[in-house]
Amino acid sequence: MRELLLVCVGGAVGSGARYLLSSGLASWALRAHGSAFPWGTLAVNAIGSFLLGVLLQSGATSGDGPNPTLRFLVGTGALGGFTTYSTFNYETLCYLQQGQTGAAAANVALTLVTCLLAGAAGMLLARSLLP
Repeated sequence: MRELLLVCVGGAVGSGARYLLSSGLASWALRAHGSAFPWGTLAVNAIGSFLLGVLLQSGATSGDGPNPTLRFLVGTGALGGFTTYSTFNYETLCYLQQGQTGAAAANVALTLVTCLLAGAAGMLLARSLLP
């Protein structure tokens, strides 16, 4: 029951943070680049990948994984609520329905590569900061 509560509290914080960040980035991106690409979704998924890389790598260096409370609260809860596969999926499917296969492919490729690189960067940062 304790783990469920940690995940729920973290999820609420992560979802609120996603809303604030993606709406702020989306507003900025709309002004700077127009509405042709979902920059806010890409940003939250990349940031979440980076932070999860930091969290998991910091636990891996100790040999026993991340602290269970942090894993449930931050890893599963906050970062699970912060990142958004469902929105990424919906935006990609909308491109496909509109016949914009190039935009759909770009969204998939850019999200995959950016999130992998962000996760790796988070792991490298944690390795460099921890003994």
